[in-house]
Amino acid sequence: MSKWVDQIFVYTKHWLLTWLTAAPGWIIQTVSSLINIFALLGVFLTLFAVMSVLERKILGRIQNRYGPNRVGPFGLLQPVADGIKMLIKEDIVPARADKLVHFMAPILIAAAAILALGVIPYGRNMTPFTIDGGILFFFAVGSTTELAVFMAGWGSNNKFSMLGAMRAIAQMISYELPLIITVLPVVMVVGSLTPDRIVAAQAEYTFGFVPRWFVFTPWGTTAFILFFVSGLVESNRTPFDVPEGESEIVAGHMTEYSGFKYATFFMAEYIGMFAITGLAATLFLGGWHSPVSALEFVPSYVWFFAKLSALLFVYIWLRGTLPRTRIDQIMNFAWKFILPMSFTCVIAAAVWHYAGRGLRGWLWSLVVIAIVYTALSMLLDTQRKFAPRVYRFAE
Repeated sequence: MSKWVDQIFVYTKHWLLTWLTAAPGWIIQTVSSLINIFALLGVFLTLFAVMSVLERKILGRIQNRYGPNRVGPFGLLQPVADGIKMLIKEDIVPARADKLVHFMAPILIAAAAILALGVIPYGRNMTPFTIDGGILFFFAVGSTTELAVFMAGWGSNNKFSMLGAMRAIAQMISYELPLIITVLPVVMVVGSLTPDRIVAAQAEYTFGFVPRWFVFTPWGTTAFILFFVSGLVESNRTPFDVPEGESEIVAGHMTEYSGFKYATFFMAEYIGMFAITGLAATLFLGGWHSPVSALEFVPSYVWFFAKLSALLFVYIWLRGTLPRTRIDQIMNFAWKFILPMSFTCVIAAAVWHYAGRGLRGWLWSLVVIAIVYTALSMLLDTQRKFAPRVYRFAE
C-alpha cells in the first residue's frame, strides 16, 4: 500500500500513456514530456500562489501586524485577487523603449526559472527529465537570467532601470561563481553530474537511524551554508535585494514594467527560489530520502516538499528579520570571503575522501575549514579599519 501511494503519480502517468500504445514512439515520448511539463507548472504555480499569501502572513506575524485577512476565508483568496488585478492593469511601455526586448525579457527570465525545475528529483522515480549532466543543465539555464535582466534594463530606455540591471548582474555573477563551486565537492564525491545519482549516494544510514546526508560532514555543512547564502543573492531576496532598492533606484530593472509583465518577473523570482532550494535539498539534504530509516514508509515526495518548505520558511524568516545591505558590502562579502571558503570546501571534501570518509576524514576536513575560516576572519577584520562613529545632534 505504501509503495502504491509513493508511486501514485508515476502509475497515473503510465496509465495515461497506455491509451497511446498503438501510436508511434515519438508521439508517446512527446505526450510523456507534455505530462511532465504540465505537472510541473501545475504544482509550482500553485505553490507560488500559496507562497505569496503565506509569506505575507508569516511576515505579518514576525513584524506584529496583520497579513492578508480580507479576501476569502483568512485571506486565502488574496493570490486570486492579486492575479486578477495584474491581468486587468494597463500595460504601459515607454515611447522610446525597445519594444521587442522589453516584451521578451520577462518571458525569458520566467522560462529559464521553469526549465531549471525540470532536472530536480521530487521523489522516487519522479525526475521530470533525467539528464546525465543535470547539474550542468541547471546552471547553464540559470545563467540566462543575467541576459534577461540586462534586456529588461536596456529595453526600458530608463537610466534607473539600466543602473538597477547593472547592479543586479554584478551581484548575480559575483555569487554565481561560489554557487557553482560549492556544488563541486558533491559532484567530486559522488562522481556524477546526475541529480538522481547524488540523491542515491545519500540513501544509507549510520547505525540505522543517522542519515548519511552530505550536510552532516564539515565540508557539506560549510558548502550548504555558502550555497544557501548565494541562493539568497541569486533570488534577489532580503538582505541582498539591492537591485530593487526602492530608496535608491526605484524598482531596479523592473521600473518600467506594469501589469502582467511585472507579475511575470515576480513569479520568476519565486520559481527561481523554488529551484535553488530544491537543488539545495537534493545536493546536501538527501533529496527525497527520509531523515530516519523508520519513517521510510512516508511517501518520498512528501519528504522532498517538507525539506523545500523548511528552506523557504528560512528565506521568509530572513526577510522579516534582516535589513538590506549595501552594494559594496555584498561585493566584498562575495569576493573576499564566500569565494575563498567555496574553494576551501573543495579541498576539504578531497581530504575527507582520501582520508577514508570516516571519523579521521571528518576531523581532518574540519581542521582545513577551521584554519581557512580563522585566517580569513583575521585578515578581513574591519573593526580596526574604521574610526569610531561620532553622532552630532542639533542643540
